[in-house]
Amino acid sequence: MANANLLAILVAAAAGFLVGGLWYGPLFGKMWMAENGFTEEELKKANMLKVYGLTFAFSVLSAVFLGHLLAFFDTNTRATLMISTGIALGYIVPAIGTNYLFARKSGKLFAIDAGYWVVFYAAMGLVFVLLGS
Repeated sequence: MANANLLAILVAAAAGFLVGGLWYGPLFGKMWMAENGFTEEELKKANMLKVYGLTFAFSVLSAVFLGHLLAFFDTNTRATLMISTGIALGYIVPAIGTNYLFARKSGKLFAIDAGYWVVFYAAMGLVFVLLGS
């Protein structure tokens, strides 16, 4: 871990968090709510400090592990972007796809959530390209 770029890790976590705000806000928020059967009133009842706080903590955790992996392999730009998006495409998308199949969730919801994770990891990878891993 000593060789990981802590600034890049924090900025990457923030970038992923920002992607989520855009993705589940103006881009796909209403569609995501409809697919989950949520209303705005229901969502407002949630403990948003807990939701956003833990979400950011999970983003930091993801960025820490991605940053460590990239630093370990001392990657170039192409490899960094392939590894970061490859994690989403190869591990996260199939995992949530399996869960959604058994939970009988819609293909539209899967596309929204899977797309988010691909963009989330691509954004973090771009930060590591720009700031170094």
